[in-house]
Amino acid sequence: MDIHVNFLAVVVAAIASYAIATIWYAILFGKLWQKLTGITGMKPAPATIVLSLVGSFVMSLVLYHMIIFSNAFFHIGGIHGGLFGGFHGWLGFVAPATLMTKLYEKKPWGLWLLDNAFWLVSLLVMGVILSLWM
Repeated sequence: MDIHVNFLAVVVAAIASYAIATIWYAILFGKLWQKLTGITGMKPAPATIVLSLVGSFVMSLVLYHMIIFSNAFFHIGGIHGGLFGGFHGWLGFVAPATLMTKLYEKKPWGLWLLDNAFWLVSLLVMGVILSLWM
């Protein structure tokens, strides 16, 4: 199976994820996040921004491939295929991994919910962007 990757879609989805994170944690829920983490001051270092974008790019690229395979297997596409891929990426990888972290680090459940709601929204949006541009 020859897979063509639309790198523009991957980059746009990664930037969208970073933009959602900025809105989520700096504008909508910044004070709640600070309260739950005990971290004050939300100005990230340049290296943090770059590494976050690299992580978003990797996640976007892997999600792109997940959507290709799930669309081929389940015969779905478009917005539905993107939502399907994004949701299952969150359910299968993000939610369990962050749950393990929450349980062992004994962070508040509210932080887990806040972070996971972000990741769910982010992956759904990324999935739709990627699926529509395939």
